[in-house]
Amino acid sequence: MNPFNELKDFKTLLVDDDEFIRDSLKIAFTTKGCSMRVAETAEEGLQAIKEEQFDIIISDFRLPGMNGLDFIKLASVTQPGAVNILITAYRDEYMFSEAIRIGVTEFIEKPFSVKALVALLALSLKRQTKKRVIAGKN
Repeated sequence: MNPFNELKDFKTLLVDDDEFIRDSLKIAFTTKGCSMRVAETAEEGLQAIKEEQFDIIISDFRLPGMNGLDFIKLASVTQPGAVNILITAYRDEYMFSEAIRIGVTEFIEKPFSVKALVALLALSLKRQTKKRVIAGKN
């Protein structure tokens, strides 16, 4: 099964200062009929979440200005049901533990492929759905 099909009903926000990553993922998602809004900075991402509700929030850890952890922490206040994915090129145990504490659902390490990210998103959404059913919040 095509994992993109599982993402068609979900709105995704990507925050990454790398233009190649933003453009590549935006093209990959939109050509497959999926919704993705992109932002270059955490501040642009915060503006986006004021304007729209997102099911999936993907952020790079290293951003100019505010880092990805601080962004996700703020985003979680207004978008508590979103799946939060952190992109990182650095293995740092403190960062990982802090990310989990603030609600990061999944991690993906650079470099990654579109296929790997989409598969991770589909799996994460399935897990979230199961948690809601078990908790009786369906």
